Amino acid sequence: MRADAQRNRDRIVEVAREVFREQGYEASLDLIAKRAEVGAGTLYRHFPTRDDLIDAIMQVWVDRVTESTDKVLAYEGSDRDLLLRWFETYVELISLHKGGPAKITTAMGNPESPIRSKCQVLSGAAGRVMDALGERGALRPGVDAVQVCRLVGGVASVADSSGLDDDAVRPLLEVVADGMLARS
Repeated sequence: MRADAQRNRDRIVEVAREVFREQGYEASLDLIAKRAEVGAGTLYRHFPTRDDLIDAIMQVWVDRVTESTDKVLAYEGSDRDLLLRWFETYVELISLHKGGPAKITTAMGNPESPIRSKCQVLSGAAGRVMDALGERGALRPGVDAVQVCRLVGGVASVADSSGLDDDAVRPLLEVVADGMLARS
């Protein structure tokens, strides 16, 4: 890709991230092109569909999910503390945009969702954590990564819509964690 074309692409992604943060994922693509100071044709040449643009924005986020999950899995504390660290990380990851937790949580496990790739990244990361804890015998039988994402996402949705701070969310996550852990 030519340098000027790459600059245009990068600028479109940067502006789209800002616009989507302000207005949600259904924001006008024409507005994004205008703010990026490119023509609509340039935007569509780089991103033929809205989903293509969302996927480009999400790549940086995907890398962050992977890095955050690796960091949680490297934790050497108790199983409960590891699980709570993952929950707090998950809540942070899906709460980057107002309304994000509800949008992601309702789409979780839906193969028809326009954000299915984001949900798959999240459930895959949760699966890695659940697998690690399962190998250690720390989880109750039948704990499923998508179900965990939905449950913790529900807590994040309540926090997002109610304006709860981390101190109010932590006890809710502790209840979820305690319900998932195998009894000794």
